[in-house]
Formats: sequence, C-alpha cells, structure tokens
Amino acid sequence: MYFKQKSNVMFRNYGSFGYITDNRNFGYKQANDDGNDIGDKIVSQSGAVFLSVLNKIPQTLDCLAEKISMQFTNADIETIKIDAREFYYLLELEGFIVSGETLQECNEKDSKFSYKKVQPKNEKEGCSLTKGFEKSTQEFFDEYFKNEPQLTNLHIEITSKCNERCVHCYIPHENKVNNIEPDLFYNILEQCKKMNLLHLTLSGGEPMMHNDFIDFLRKCNEYNFSVNILSNLTLLNKSIIEEMKRNRLLSVQVSLYSMDANIHDEITQIKGSFEKTKNAILKLRENDIPLQISCPIIKQNINCYNDVIDWGKAYNINVGSDYVIIARYDHTTQNLSNRLSVNDVKEIINQRSVNEPQYLELIEREAEHKKNMTPDDFICSVCHSSICIADNGNVYPCAGWQDYVVGNVNETSLNDIWKKSTKVRYLRELRRRDFPKCIKCPENEFCTMCMVRNANEHPLGDPLVVNEYFCNMAKLNKKMVLDWKCNLINSQGKY
Repeated sequence: MYFKQKSNVMFRNYGSFGYITDNRNFGYKQANDDGNDIGDKIVSQSGAVFLSVLNKIPQTLDCLAEKISMQFTNADIETIKIDAREFYYLLELEGFIVSGETLQECNEKDSKFSYKKVQPKNEKEGCSLTKGFEKSTQEFFDEYFKNEPQLTNLHIEITSKCNERCVHCYIPHENKVNNIEPDLFYNILEQCKKMNLLHLTLSGGEPMMHNDFIDFLRKCNEYNFSVNILSNLTLLNKSIIEEMKRNRLLSVQVSLYSMDANIHDEITQIKGSFEKTKNAILKLRENDIPLQISCPIIKQNINCYNDVIDWGKAYNINVGSDYVIIARYDHTTQNLSNRLSVNDVKEIINQRSVNEPQYLELIEREAEHKKNMTPDDFICSVCHSSICIADNGNVYPCAGWQDYVVGNVNETSLNDIWKKSTKVRYLRELRRRDFPKCIKCPENEFCTMCMVRNANEHPLGDPLVVNEYFCNMAKLNKKMVLDWKCNLINSQGKY
C-alpha cells in the first residue's frame, strides 16, 4: 500500500505537536470525496512523527514504518505498521492524504481543485475541532504560544511597479518604481521556512511586472507555502498559467470593477484593461485555478457593481464587494474623492438586504459576537499572526500602512523584527482600552476598528485617532439593523 500527502496540504512540525492544513481556507469550500469538509488539524507529538515522514511522493507502508522506527526505537516494526496504517487511514478520511495499491493509483487519487466541486463561500468557516483537543485550532495556538505570537501569514510586495493607475489606490502613483531583488526574496523565503510560516501573499504594484515572478512562484512551491496572488491579470500568459497549475495556489485575487468596459477602464485609467482582465479570469477558470474577484464599490461603479457579482455567480467564482477604501499611505487623501458617502452606503445596504435577505441578520450576528469583547482584547491580527514586507525590504504591519516601518530585512532578520522590534511590541500591547472613545461608543459593536484606516487619513499618521467616517458607518449599520428588526416585528404582528 502506498501513501502520500495531498499536493494542496501543508504540514508543520512544532516538536511537541504537529499542524496539518489544506489549501482551501480562502474563498472556496470544497469537500473530499465522502462529502466531508476539509480544514485543519492539530495532532499529537507521535502523530507529528508519523506525518513528518510523508511527502508529496507516494511511499510504501514498509518504507514509512522504517523511517518512523528510527524515532521510536523501543517499538517493534509490526506495531508501528499497524499504528501508522490506522493513523493514515483517519487522515485520508479527513482529506489530508491519499493511498493506493499502486504508485499510479495513489497519484491519481490526489484530486485537484475544480470549479465543478466547489461551493462559493459566503461566510467564514470555523476551524474544525481536532482529535484529542477540545479547543479550535486557533484557540490551541493562542494558548500554546501565549505571549509568543507566531507568524503564519506574510504579505510580500515583490514590486511597487504597476501598469494601472486605479483612482482609489492607497499607493501614491509616483512611488510605483521598484522591484524586490531576487536574492532578498529567496532569503525571506528561507527565513519563513525556519519560522514555520504557512501562507504567503504575493502582490505589488502588479506582481507579474517582476521579471522573476514565475521563478518566485516555483520557489514558493518548493518550500511548500500556501500562496495567494493579488494581480490585475492583464499580463497573464501561458507560462504563468502553467506554473500556477503546478503550484496548487491558495487563490488568485483580482479586481473587476464593472462589466461595462468604459467604467472599469475609467477606474484603472488604462483603456482596454477590462477586456484583458475579464479574459484572463476566464482563462484561469478554464484551467481550474482558484479565483477570488474583488469589486470595491466607489462612486464610479455604484450603479453597476451588482453586474460583477452576477457575472461571477454565473461562473461559480466568488465575488467580494466592499465600500471600504483607505487614504494613501503618505496621508494625501485625493483618492478618497472616489469614496462613497453615508447616503450612498445606505442605498447599497438597502439593495443588498433585498437581494440577500440574510444580509442585515449577518450584520446583527457580528454585532452580537462583538458584545462579548472586553477592553483587554486585541485590536486586530497585525503583528500577532501577520506582517508585510515591501520591495525595498521595509517591514510594516499590514498592506497599506507603509509609513509605519517596523524594521528592514536587509538589516535585521525577519525573526528578530518579529520578536524584538520596539514598534511591533508597541502594536501588540495595544488593546481596545487604548481607544476610550470606542469603548464608550454606543455603536461600537457595529464597528471594526482598523488602525491603518486611522493612520493613513490622519495628517500625522496617528493610528489612535479614530476616523470619523467609519464611526458614521457604524451608526448607519446600527440604525439599519434596528429598523429592520422593528419592521420584522411589526410584520409578524408582535408588539
């Protein structure tokens, strides 16, 4: 019997336990052949040993048992085979590995992503409970690594160059001039591997403008990272598609602003960009490469963004639409002239509540969940599980917050920046209590505090000065939910 780890699965060995996860926790939900959801799992120390000998190439049970026996010298080989077979069988049922009587059968059962098997995911799926633990995976990590945040997600802007000039972009156009040095990129990957990183996001600018983009993808695959790409896809070609197919990407995220070419091109300020992006989306779908369409709603497309959502549904592609845009990271705010007014957002919520009957109910659920938050809770995940690196090696908290540099990987290791940077430590120490205005606000459960929104729009870049625009959004959300509940009660005749 042959066994192998699925191509879209990652395993990390932490010594006293192991962590295994698949590559489908972004945008899509895909079940295994038995119809069960696939997610992630914490395994015991011995389970980590059993997993550590597996790889993407099929191996016989005898071969695997021999490798395992080198770490369990007191156990006889037959007992190891029995335990290994049972353990691998359970993992196969959960969709993490495959087996086969022959090498060929084992490889053929390693199913690939397919749009025929997926269901667009509208809500975040919770982590599955893990065998032997009563906590969710994230709860387990939080408790196990208490006071020692683990970097699991890294965003790398491999170039600031871009062939579009989107009117709402948070990157000043005059700063879109540099590429990351390949040696620096490869060095970052090596550091990430040592830190047990899981997910990488590659973006720009436009990442495909980097001459080494394909090589970068190939190297990420060698390191077994889960990779997400942010691109306008206008430079997509056959070679890139072939590498994406080999890479088993987490997803490609692309912005499509309208199904009206004139409106899309008006936003990108590049004539012909709509046709290139649309055709590239269809080409990726044709090749079963997972896609996520982003459709930011701004003044230019407020009357037609729904066409993008409908078009995506017709092709079984997830479309995310949002009316949140932030100021440029140099604190200039010209791009915000494209941002929707409170009345504009009110109209959008009204439309969505008609088209999606559960929309306001979901907002209410999120608000109910936030009522349990305390003044000692964290603000967000920046510098707790994620961080970003720019093309020049500067490290900053999150995409968009580029004037708050916490270190540079040309001068200091990523691990040292993560653990020792004064600015990183400062952000980690911030809690909800550091925003007293928000703690006392009657709409706080309808708001998502975001420091980069505050910092970019503040003349001095202060992340603690609350952005009034988003306060008004919270007021609007609360009023619309209360009005909806009142109308619902009246319509049911309950007083």
